[in-house]
Amino acid sequence: MPVDPNVLVGFETGDDAAIYRVTDEIALVLTLDFFPPIVDDPFDYGAIAVANAVSDVYAVGGRPIAGLNIAAFPETLSHEVIARIFEGGATKAAEAGFPVLGGHTVLDDEPKYGMAVTGFVHPGKQVTNAAARVGDKLVLTKPLGTGIIATAGKAQVVNPEDLATAIKSMSALNRDAADAMVAVGAHAATDVTGFGLVGHLMGMAKASGVNARLWRDSLPVLPGTLEMIDAGMVPGGTHRNLSSLGEGIAWDEKLTDADRFLFADPQTSGGMLISVAEESVDELISRLRDVGSLAYVVIGEIVPGPGVVEALA
Repeated sequence: MPVDPNVLVGFETGDDAAIYRVTDEIALVLTLDFFPPIVDDPFDYGAIAVANAVSDVYAVGGRPIAGLNIAAFPETLSHEVIARIFEGGATKAAEAGFPVLGGHTVLDDEPKYGMAVTGFVHPGKQVTNAAARVGDKLVLTKPLGTGIIATAGKAQVVNPEDLATAIKSMSALNRDAADAMVAVGAHAATDVTGFGLVGHLMGMAKASGVNARLWRDSLPVLPGTLEMIDAGMVPGGTHRNLSSLGEGIAWDEKLTDADRFLFADPQTSGGMLISVAEESVDELISRLRDVGSLAYVVIGEIVPGPGVVEALA
């Protein structure tokens, strides 16, 4: 690919968003994401899709400024349902403080919706997944389990209250968590989405040239998740994530299959995974608590190594 010195973050490290310097004061943050429905309510689907898309801007310490819809709908889907999907997306964008300026829609047999989001960040102040340091603590800002709960919801076997809790989590913006992360000078971050906790952390570890250690007993988990794992409600994406890890993961022999499923569960609009200096972790947790973050838990640490995730019981 052509080399452009204004590309501050490209695709080399698998970061959450691209960053392109425009001036010494402004860099553009560029990202997009879309997916098929994971919940039945069209408004909730639209809101979750946009919360998920804009999360990549927050993950690099940016501020979203505009969005463009990306959508595919079958001809059989009513205009009322389509309107509710767009309404959910627009409402979540308004909550995040940016306008939806248009977009593009095509015909497809399966509905798909998401957004391309553009943001700003000051050049040199971006937070990437490639700067975690030995001695850092890892903090997670949302509980895990949305993939499992959504799968159980499609099968209509989940407790409705547990599904509602998962929808609330997926719909929540990562804006305040990102503000807290930037305020304390976090070294690195990523948001936990389709590759699961261990997949996204592996990307951070490899990009940073360190090992990451996770503690199973410290993981925050959505209510009903473990019960749904026991009921067999494990999405195909979890199995694909596990099979893709290869030698990038070192599993503690004490971990069960259920533990591994939780580590690799693909999240939709998951939380921020923040690598922060040990001396700053208490301030970060305090700020996250003050803004009502859904979780504010130290779940691991950064240690010397070649880029492997160590999953411990």
